[in-house]
Amino acid sequence: MKSSSRTKQIVAGLISGVVLGLFLKAVQEFTDEKVYVLLLNVDYVPMLNRITFPEALEFGIHLLISILVSMILGARPRSKAFFILAGMVIGIVLYPTTLLSNRTPGLLDFQAIFYWLVGHALYGYVLSIFYTKIKLPR
Repeated sequence: MKSSSRTKQIVAGLISGVVLGLFLKAVQEFTDEKVYVLLLNVDYVPMLNRITFPEALEFGIHLLISILVSMILGARPRSKAFFILAGMVIGIVLYPTTLLSNRTPGLLDFQAIFYWLVGHALYGYVLSIFYTKIKLPR
């Protein structure tokens, strides 16, 4: 793989991850839904759940995961819809980790689920900007 391609994947993951984080942080600030806490939550990871990490380090872990997702999803050409759907699927798969923490929204908190899925669709959309060609009108 070319280094320019790897750089693109890293930048795409960083920017998409930051957009998701800022979106969920804003939602949490305005609604009190703990979706940003859920994003940064590591309560379900053995050993890590015993340590209280600073927010910046938790966000850094989130960004590393975002870069990894970017590298996997961006490995070959895909449609914009694929990235949006993939972002939502990731959100659906991760949401049940809320059961493993008392700091995150409840499993059936539909408002939190809505914001969580919108955020992950937004993540997929931003990621798609880096990997799909924009068709200009002729």
